[in-house]
Amino acid sequence: MTLPLQDQVAFITGAGSGLGAETARRLARDGAIIAVNDLNETAAQSIANEIGGIALPFDVVDSHAFDLAVDSCVSQLGRIDILVNNAGIAPSDAATKTDRMMANSMRRMEGKINELEPLDFMLDLSDEAWDRMIKIHLYGSFYGCRAALRHMQPQRSGRIVNMSSVLGLYPSSGAPHYSVAKAAIITLTKTVAEEVAGLGINVNAICPGYIDTPLLTPFSEVMKAGITMRIGKGHMGEASDIAEMVRFLVGAESRYCTGDVFAVSGGYR
Repeated sequence: MTLPLQDQVAFITGAGSGLGAETARRLARDGAIIAVNDLNETAAQSIANEIGGIALPFDVVDSHAFDLAVDSCVSQLGRIDILVNNAGIAPSDAATKTDRMMANSMRRMEGKINELEPLDFMLDLSDEAWDRMIKIHLYGSFYGCRAALRHMQPQRSGRIVNMSSVLGLYPSSGAPHYSVAKAAIITLTKTVAEEVAGLGINVNAICPGYIDTPLLTPFSEVMKAGITMRIGKGHMGEASDIAEMVRFLVGAESRYCTGDVFAVSGGYR
């Protein structure tokens, strides 16, 4: 029996754990050959060994390393059919201000606006933290799209999935740098998709809600409870929920989807 993604080559960044690892497993089950990227070489190799792929560890903020890795993928596996720009980091600042955030929420409910305490997310955000967030998410996605298109355009086929976030749709004051980076990925997705739509290449974005992965480790239980209250389903998602959406977007089922943005959030608002 021929599998739906039989012999297609997928390059997935940040695939050593969490969403990326689950996506790698999901696509591999349908026959794809996976190039596993992660900053952690051991993690990348572990997932590659598990699914019969190859490991290509590097930092996605290094454009030259990204180009070399994609070229190496094509050299070793013959082509690149799928790129999933998944690598990312979570904002950790909010975890230290949970008490003040919750106290302010109570004051708002009581109408005590004049008693709100400054949270200083912007004032405490350093140049370095801003740059790191933007570079990993936005620059990493840009470098990935550019590197993959060098090979996808001549073959006139390909699927690119960029990982945005619900905070790119509904920005959070507690994570201005993360929200800006993820919103920018949506715009990047739409511009690239428009350019290459006639070349047989589909480019889409996924906006995950809060998913129970290691990225949420810095969040306190109080903060997680506050987030869950905003999720219509009443609970956080699982990595497999996102992996299934990726699988749809890289398969033949989504042939008419490009430049589109898909929220997978459990009804988060």
